[in-house]
Amino acid sequence: MTLYGEKPPPADDRPTVKVTAVSWPDDEPEPAVAPAPVRPAFFRRGRVLLAGGIAAAVLAAGVGAGAWAYAGDVPRGTTVLGAELGGRSRAEAARALRAELDRRAATLSAPVKVTVGERSAELRPADVGLAVDVDATVAAAAAVDAHAVDRLVGSRTVDPVVTVDAARLDAALRRVMGAQGREMTMPAIIFTGTTPKPVYPKPALTLDRTGAAEAVKAGWVAATPVVVPLVEKWPATGREEVERLVTELAKPAVAAPVKLSTAQGSLTIPPSAIARSLRFSADEAGKLTPRVDLERLRIALDGRLAKIEVEPKDAGLTISGGKPKVVPGRPGRQLDAGTFGRDLLAVLPKADGRTVTADLKPAEPELSEAKLAELGIKERVSTFTTRFPGGLSSPRSQNIVQAAKDVDGTIVQPGQTFSLNAHTGERGYDQGYQDAPTIVNGKLVPGVGGGVSQFTTTLFNATYYAGLEDVEHKPHSFYFSRYPAVIESTIFWPQLDFKFRNNTKHGVLIDTSYTSSTITVSIWSTKIYDSVKTEYGPRRDITQPKTVYLEPGPDCISAAGSVGFAQDAFRVITQNGKVIKREKFSWRYAPEPRFVCGPDPAG
Repeated sequence: MTLYGEKPPPADDRPTVKVTAVSWPDDEPEPAVAPAPVRPAFFRRGRVLLAGGIAAAVLAAGVGAGAWAYAGDVPRGTTVLGAELGGRSRAEAARALRAELDRRAATLSAPVKVTVGERSAELRPADVGLAVDVDATVAAAAAVDAHAVDRLVGSRTVDPVVTVDAARLDAALRRVMGAQGREMTMPAIIFTGTTPKPVYPKPALTLDRTGAAEAVKAGWVAATPVVVPLVEKWPATGREEVERLVTELAKPAVAAPVKLSTAQGSLTIPPSAIARSLRFSADEAGKLTPRVDLERLRIALDGRLAKIEVEPKDAGLTISGGKPKVVPGRPGRQLDAGTFGRDLLAVLPKADGRTVTADLKPAEPELSEAKLAELGIKERVSTFTTRFPGGLSSPRSQNIVQAAKDVDGTIVQPGQTFSLNAHTGERGYDQGYQDAPTIVNGKLVPGVGGGVSQFTTTLFNATYYAGLEDVEHKPHSFYFSRYPAVIESTIFWPQLDFKFRNNTKHGVLIDTSYTSSTITVSIWSTKIYDSVKTEYGPRRDITQPKTVYLEPGPDCISAAGSVGFAQDAFRVITQNGKVIKREKFSWRYAPEPRFVCGPDPAG
């Protein structure tokens, strides 16, 4: 053995090398003054081999532990809802989880107690679509994060992946919430004349839809009661922004007129027209955005824009010789709503330079002759007639005829919904309607547009027998023998409307005609049904009218009265020789009192 400071044997001619001794953990420490021995090469190799062996053993142990922990698709020690899924393939883990869910079936199907605000109720899991997604849960159990090596031989619990029908749950929770919540007050700016009035936003008191769903899912799995708090939800536009828009836009907008200049002529837009066309619209989030409504501006200018614009006209149809005949449309030239609206908004905040220069652009009709030809309006598919007394000179008859004229020639395209109120607008004196008896609060009183319900009933029946979809209608409170029972409809602006949807792939033409005692509505399209008929059930719950004495005067209208009853009517539609739809309509008529304009003889 060669020691530090000694010379090597003469036979070894290698130079002397200074070596620093290394102390291993199991070596005895050398005295500081004693020379450290130089360990032979084979001893050093042994130490290296020993260290390598320890590392290899540790590595082998780690590899073995890893192999044990990751046997199967799911790491060992993984549980879901107490079910051991570790060490299994995904298929085996799914079977084990389903077995556990079967064992918990009674618990998982039990109602979940939910408290919303101050009200509580129980929700049936099946009613809101609560379920465990087995495949997604197994996938989550099989996933291992970057630090999983620290848990190779430990245990881990994975929460189940729970699904729920968000819309059904939200509806159920809102029923529990009831009147505790409140709607959001959207920000707005409205004009009274030319004075802008701010409407300041207020928050809704409502559900946090996402948070509520998570709380219910967690409570269902844990079989614990769920508390869903009501939260405030504010509109995107706050009070300060509303005030800024009033100060910087709404007030200066109506401070002076604006000059509109085009190549076809010029006109002045007065502040009153600006106020009627400047709209501040809030979206669903409550963000308030100003815009110019060109159609409202046209109305506010009372036809003056027509001096520089040419309105396009849709192609139409008229009935001639028992067949539909095309009435050609024509293109027009109008202000571009987007460009003009942007340019007008830009000058409204200004005190000076309030001039907008605009170009007129070609405006094509919405319904061209080519498109009209594709609609398949070729034959009459239904017609319905009702009779009215008094001849054409009575105000009531003139109202019926005026409504018929307003609707005549209307084309309803496939998928569109027709609204009688939207089509005629408010029926007033300026539109050609007159005062005639109408039902208000259960008795006949004079009212503008009285009698239009007879046209509504006629139109309803024509669409009914055409097999078109009924969207909205309301029969009269009292039964009138001039109408078919149940299959009839009243109308009253703006609360009561009549709507139908063209649920066919063909266009629909509404054709009206009248005589001195009748009103007729025909529907033209392509016939797709063999027949549409009505089958009535018997009248039931018949009640007799009472007699009511009224103070005589110009507003008192006497009536003979009628019995009240309930009845069902069934629309039966056949196609290709088979009944394809049997639709039930039901109504209960109140007994119409016998109104007498005079004192009660009984005193």
